[in-house]
Amino acid sequence: MTSDNAQTLENESSEQPIVQHLLELRSCLLKSLASILIVFIALFAFANDIYEFVALPLQKFLPESSSMIATDVTSPFLTPFKLTLFTSLFIAMPYILYQIWSFIAPALYKKEKRLAIPLFVTSVVLFYLGIAFAYYVVFPLVFSFFTSVGPESITLMTDISQYLTFVMKLFFAFGAAFEIPVATILLIASGVISPTNLAQKRPYVIVTCFVLGMFLTPPDIISQLLLAIPMWGLFELGLFFGKAFVPKEADFNSEDDNNI
Repeated sequence: MTSDNAQTLENESSEQPIVQHLLELRSCLLKSLASILIVFIALFAFANDIYEFVALPLQKFLPESSSMIATDVTSPFLTPFKLTLFTSLFIAMPYILYQIWSFIAPALYKKEKRLAIPLFVTSVVLFYLGIAFAYYVVFPLVFSFFTSVGPESITLMTDISQYLTFVMKLFFAFGAAFEIPVATILLIASGVISPTNLAQKRPYVIVTCFVLGMFLTPPDIISQLLLAIPMWGLFELGLFFGKAFVPKEADFNSEDDNNI
C-alpha cells in the first residue's frame, strides 16, 4: 500500500465519525420538530382558549371599563396562533430534551451516563417550575405594579400581540434560568470545575445573574429582580448538591481503561 492510499484511508476514517454525528444530529432535530408539529395540530382548535388563560393574570388587574385590544387586523388570528406554537414547544420540551440527551450521551463516561436520567428528569421539572413561577408569582406582582402606578386619566388597554411578546420573554427567561442547578451539577460532575473554585467565583456569578436579568426581561426593575434573585438562589442550590457529584480521579482512570 502506497503512502497516498494510506493517507486517503486515514482521512476517510477521520471524516466518517463527523458524518455520522451530523446524521444523528439531523435525526434529533427532525424528531424534535415533528413532536412540536404534532402537538401544535392537536392544540390549534383551542388557540383562543389558550390565549385567554395566558392573558388572565393581566385581565384580573384591568379596570372594568378596559380590555385588551388588537391594533393590527391580523392580530386576532396570528397572536393565538403564535401562542399555540410556543405552547407546543413547551409541551414537547421533555421529548426535545430527551433527544438532546440521546445525542450527547455517547460522549459521556459511564458514571456520567448514570447521571443522565435523573438530571434529565430534573431539567424537565425545573423548566416547567420556571414557567409556573413566572405565571403564578411574577405576573401578578408585575401587572399589579404596572396597572397601579399610571396616571388616573390613562385608560390601560394592552395590545394582545405586545402582551404575548412580553409574557413569552418571561416564560423563556424563567424556564431557562431554572436550569441553572442542572448546569452547575454537570460542570462539577464532568470535572470542568470544582465546587471550591466555583464558590470562589460567586461574586462574578451574582453580577452575571443581574446582568442576565437585565437583558432577558423587559426593562423594569421588578422583572429583573424576580429573575436575578432566583437565578442566584438556584446557583447556590446547584453548588450545594454538586458537592455530592465531585468526580474522583480513580473513577475516571477506571472508565478510561474500560473505554480502551
